[in-house]
Amino acid sequence: MINLSEVTKRYGDLVAVDNVSLAIEQGSVFGLLGPNGAGKTTIIKLMTALSKPDRGQVLIGECDVLRNPLGVKKLMGVVPQENNLDRELTAYENLLIYAMLHKVKNREQSIKYCLELVDLWDRRDGLTSKFSGGMQRRLLIARALLTDPAVLFLDEPSVGLDPQIRRQVADIIRKTRMQGRTVVITTHYIEEAESLCDRVGILSKGSLIALGSPNELKAMVGEYIVETVDHEGKLLQHICKTRDEANQVARKIDCQVIIRRSNLEDVFITLTGERIE
Repeated sequence: MINLSEVTKRYGDLVAVDNVSLAIEQGSVFGLLGPNGAGKTTIIKLMTALSKPDRGQVLIGECDVLRNPLGVKKLMGVVPQENNLDRELTAYENLLIYAMLHKVKNREQSIKYCLELVDLWDRRDGLTSKFSGGMQRRLLIARALLTDPAVLFLDEPSVGLDPQIRRQVADIIRKTRMQGRTVVITTHYIEEAESLCDRVGILSKGSLIALGSPNELKAMVGEYIVETVDHEGKLLQHICKTRDEANQVARKIDCQVIIRRSNLEDVFITLTGERIE
């Protein structure tokens, strides 16, 4: 469905995306995981024809993003990281204007369906400026789905939201994926990537350093982590392939330990020596 081939994007001397190649299957949820500045948003901009690559090719279906940006945009819905709703309009009016601009057929029916999907139909006449951050994020998703896109792009969909609202957003993503839609998200929330994504690409300083399912990526470092603190208060971690190995390591440590399952941040730390922040 989506293919990036040796894509590079520079801003002056800064290489924001460095020779990235990946393929995203139709009907899957794909996550771009990494810290701020890793290149996640730049890749989304390249996929959505908001920026042009300096080198390489981006295909959405059969459409070349560089050669046919208008054709590509007909295939996609985009939820940007920043809130660009019209705060002086109601939820319904925001969607109505968007539907008119994009010549959506059966506008009334489509608007009702999308607002119901994100549990905002009962608040359709409320001013957007009075909505909470979570409600506005859900309205952005409803707006992106109005054109019934084949691909839904979400740039940091849960940023700044409390855990309860993040779960609501995650439920909406699962619903739209069940309709056969391809979903691409960027995130620096480990639990979001692990729970939602079929496959994850881990980015660091513009480079794709790991690619696979969450379980495949965690298997790269080991299934269990043994944690302890040394006499100077420094956190020490021992990576283990199995629970038995973790138990053996714990018995050799003469202080309190915690044994836990590894996560995608452990993969990132192992590969880069840095944490996702």
